[in-house]
Amino acid sequence: MELQKATTGEPLSLSEYEAEDTGSAVAERTVVKKRRAPPVDLDDAPVTRPFLPPLSEFLPYLEGIWANRWLTNAGPFHQQFEEELAAYLGVEHVALTSNGTAALELVLRALDLKGEVITTPFTFVATTHAIQSCNLRPVFVDIDPKTGNLDPELIEQAITSETCAILPVHCFGHPCGTERIAEIAAAHGLKTLYDGAHAFNVRRDGKSLLTAGDATCLSFHATKVFNTFEGGAIICDAPLKARIAQLRNFGFSNATSVDAVGTNAKMSEFQAAFGLLQLKYADEVIARRGAISARYTAGIREIAGIDLFQPEPGWQLNHSYYPMLLADHLADRREELCERLRARGIHARAYFWPLVSDHSVYRDLPSARADMPVARSFARRILCLPLYPDLAPRHIETAIGIIRDFCASDA
Repeated sequence: MELQKATTGEPLSLSEYEAEDTGSAVAERTVVKKRRAPPVDLDDAPVTRPFLPPLSEFLPYLEGIWANRWLTNAGPFHQQFEEELAAYLGVEHVALTSNGTAALELVLRALDLKGEVITTPFTFVATTHAIQSCNLRPVFVDIDPKTGNLDPELIEQAITSETCAILPVHCFGHPCGTERIAEIAAAHGLKTLYDGAHAFNVRRDGKSLLTAGDATCLSFHATKVFNTFEGGAIICDAPLKARIAQLRNFGFSNATSVDAVGTNAKMSEFQAAFGLLQLKYADEVIARRGAISARYTAGIREIAGIDLFQPEPGWQLNHSYYPMLLADHLADRREELCERLRARGIHARAYFWPLVSDHSVYRDLPSARADMPVARSFARRILCLPLYPDLAPRHIETAIGIIRDFCASDA
């Protein structure tokens, strides 16, 4: 769409395309200087890149929003997306949210928890921020060396009279030991909330991983397998969904009454509409990611000095990330490997380093000072390679070659 002079209707020149006050009697309009986003090198391979469907397919959704002028507050696309997402995931109830962090906070508040929440230090900081922001105390526990997720047996050892809940993370989309965690929670009368930010549509034998516990929170951030620009969702039962719907809308119980301290965590119609379109591509996106993961594994699994994750058999994964662990003797050279990859336009990331418990905001917690050797080892050794649906084969092969040469140079 071409910007025009308000007086003559002629196109603005570049020199005129800034701060022009129209002086209109109906409404004043200021045209600000056009700002271009910094260029992105699309020849490089970032650790992830969001999947975007054809723009032409999104335009009819935008036209629908323009036609009904319903932008937020549980509009028609929001309602439709909740229904279709639940059907796609194979769950009964979905509550949409503005983002994944808000989802975690809403559930913690809806469950009316007080005291300590056992969680993992090997995660993104949002997991722990949500606990802290709800006036709960995070208690860090070490992770399982096979999965990188919370070690169930160590969870039980950390339970005290102050423990109110367990908040595990399905790290990299690899399932936690949900059955054992459920046994522990039931034995001690604890709530269980899963951070499933990486676990979109992970399932086994047709059953969704997301039904475990009292609730599972999803993130639809741009970096995730399934994105709605920003966004999130909660998988839960009907009563909890009703409570969350109230809390995400300022605590209103009806049009005029507020009987809870809520917040504004609603998903907009734009996000919901985009989510509806993205659902049409979700299976294809996951399949592409799976093919790339398989190629990485075929090229890396025999390289001495690299350990690959071995999730429990039988799970249908979504390939959120491609994580690998450097052998202990190579860990101190991780940045050197990253530099070699960057020199060829390949951007790997150390997810998750440092541990959440090592950040200044949390390092003074008693549990942060505890011995967590597995988590600390993972943080030193972890590296995630680029993974997204249209990752070029040449980048995959180049990354494999660089890793092979790097490990051989230390032999």
